[in-house]
Amino acid sequence: MTKTFFDESSEQSKVKAILVRDYFWAWAKVILPTVQKNRNGKIAYIDLFAGPGRYKDGTKSTPLLVLESAIEDPNMRDRLVTFFNDASAENSGNLHREIAALPKVGTLKYTPYVMSEEVGAKIVDKLAKIRLVPTLFFVDPWGYKGLSLGLINSVLKNWGCDCVFFFNYNRINMGLHNEAVEDHMNVLFGKERADELRKRLAGMAPEAREAEIVETLAQALRGLGANFVLPFCFKDERGKRTSHHLVFATKHPRGYRIMKEIMAKQSSENHQGVASFGYCPASSVQTMLFELNRPLDDLQGMLSSTFSEQTLSVEQIYERHNVGTPYIMKNYKSVLLSMEEAGLITTNPSADKRRKGTIADHVRVTFPKR
Repeated sequence: MTKTFFDESSEQSKVKAILVRDYFWAWAKVILPTVQKNRNGKIAYIDLFAGPGRYKDGTKSTPLLVLESAIEDPNMRDRLVTFFNDASAENSGNLHREIAALPKVGTLKYTPYVMSEEVGAKIVDKLAKIRLVPTLFFVDPWGYKGLSLGLINSVLKNWGCDCVFFFNYNRINMGLHNEAVEDHMNVLFGKERADELRKRLAGMAPEAREAEIVETLAQALRGLGANFVLPFCFKDERGKRTSHHLVFATKHPRGYRIMKEIMAKQSSENHQGVASFGYCPASSVQTMLFELNRPLDDLQGMLSSTFSEQTLSVEQIYERHNVGTPYIMKNYKSVLLSMEEAGLITTNPSADKRRKGTIADHVRVTFPKR
């Protein structure tokens, strides 16, 4: 199965690798100033389903992209510890050779560690018993074997640790009602939560079913303290059905904001500047279907209602409202500028005292009674 997965580098795989690489870079830049206060402070990147390093077409996969980012930055290459694993000894061997062939890989203070071990209770137990340095944890199984709440929590429990994982929606959707893989589903959602989910799914339409499954996963992650969860949806080649999600989980709103901006940039669709938070290979031929979608109009109504008779900064408006929505900061600023021009809000400093067409994070916004 893994060999087949790495035979070709699809556009979806490239997008997934970019999302992880770009977040790793941004996350490291935020974490490093704190880590550098300790002379021996480190950050880590762990990938337990790392693959062979390259797709058959020669395209670099996530481990090599992450290492290249670190090699180019003097601070990062002196602080980064990397652990790569793949259950396939052949994949691990190939990855080891690919890493060794990277230009300037010898400048990394800590040699990347590559191992070959089945991901299961043994690895979860090891991670659960140690206190990790700030770590970006990437879990990308082809199916669902090895993916569990226990595995995710073994890393998220530590300060500065975030997780990105592959959620194979198509196979998990089928697996929820398959007794042969019931145990796998139970460790992924938690047994009680999984049993309740199975009951709720009965008779649901496909779109509602997907929303219910993803929301239940988010609830399970929030139960671990990861209050900020972002799913990025990948559609099949026809753009009709969801194949999988890339799910990001963090305990900190800053990480959520950073990944939200990255996911928005990689989305294949946007309407009025609002990202779809998904990648659809068929998007280029489907844009006509979404012409009537006007999400910024919805945002204007939500802000007027939510913040009626309140005065807040632009930053406060964003922080209090954006979680669980598809909106990024530029969407909020666009709507607030339109509302200001229409006389629906007042600002301090007012528009005539600011550079034209701008509204900074610190600007105070007053909403009238709704």
